[in-house]
Amino acid sequence: MTAITPICKPPHHTQTLDKSATWHIWPRFYWDLVGLRERLIAAHVTSRIPDKNAHALKLLKAPDPMKSMARHQNKKTTTSPPASSEELVDKFLDAIWMERGLSVNTLGAYRADLMTLGRGLAENNILMESAEKADLLEFIAKRVESGAKPRSTARQLSSFRRFFRYIMREGLRTTDPTADIEMPRIGRSLPQTLTEDEVDALLHAPNTDESLGHRDRAMLELLYATGLRVSELINLRQSQVNFNQGVLRIVGKGDRERLIPLGDESQRWLRDFIDGPRMEILLERQTDYLFPTRRGDRMTRQAFWHIIKRYAQKAGVEKKLSPHSLRHAFATHLLNRGADLRVVQLLLGHSDLSTTQIYTHVARERLKDLHGQHHPRG
Repeated sequence: MTAITPICKPPHHTQTLDKSATWHIWPRFYWDLVGLRERLIAAHVTSRIPDKNAHALKLLKAPDPMKSMARHQNKKTTTSPPASSEELVDKFLDAIWMERGLSVNTLGAYRADLMTLGRGLAENNILMESAEKADLLEFIAKRVESGAKPRSTARQLSSFRRFFRYIMREGLRTTDPTADIEMPRIGRSLPQTLTEDEVDALLHAPNTDESLGHRDRAMLELLYATGLRVSELINLRQSQVNFNQGVLRIVGKGDRERLIPLGDESQRWLRDFIDGPRMEILLERQTDYLFPTRRGDRMTRQAFWHIIKRYAQKAGVEKKLSPHSLRHAFATHLLNRGADLRVVQLLLGHSDLSTTQIYTHVARERLKDLHGQHHPRG
């Protein structure tokens, strides 16, 4: 057994690694450091445990030498934003999460936009918190030249604007460099929706004789019956389903809770799935997620998107679909059949009625098509 020099002073200055002796009274971090040293020796990296506890913490945070070598060997290098800017972004994200209760996906989008800006400014040795209007315009111009679309640029500029307003509020600067930058003009495109016949074909595409096919059918039925977002569907837990009252309890964007009624058809598919195929998928594994994978974990958004594309192809649906196609169909079909706009807003979980009004345009376009097809002077 290798003898080492301890950080604290035990009864003897050196001693072998024997936990059966008096070493159990030592702080837990000592054994963590011992294990770290042994791993470094095994990796043929020479190291010495420092005499100060503060230095020991630095050792724990030291970069992996193998990763450093790999970075140096990589010919394509990228400039990272300074650590101070990253810390400021973290504080900003914490603040807006506390204030607005934003989802993980939304916070991730903010972080991606700001870190992209930080890297772009770092190439010119400019700190993000010190950037001026000209710096931001130059960054946006480069993005547009590289093929960025107006909608993507507008989203990024919105992230920048919220960030700079935050650091102004914190007293870190006195001016907002985004104040005079005009948002790019983007047309509001109508969501691509499915007809009722296309939805029916899509719902019948899965092979329900298989456990995974039964799960997919239950997911599609629930999505069309409730208009859930895909992120809400894949994160749905059994405790959120109330069969007695026939409702789902959903916590959506901004931690806003809503109750959505379940139709008889979707309830039947859910009950059948929970009573049989779900247990076949899990085997002896346990999870509270309503729609698990073979691994016993929740499904990812990307995996569900592939499922929709596969079944759309099988059903012969030639329209360009998105993960939200069934959500769009849910809202449009409700309005086509006379549902009140505010009811649809509540079911979809929209905070602003103007967001829901886009579906009235879809329904209106559908009415125009029907008029043109069937009216003698259409």
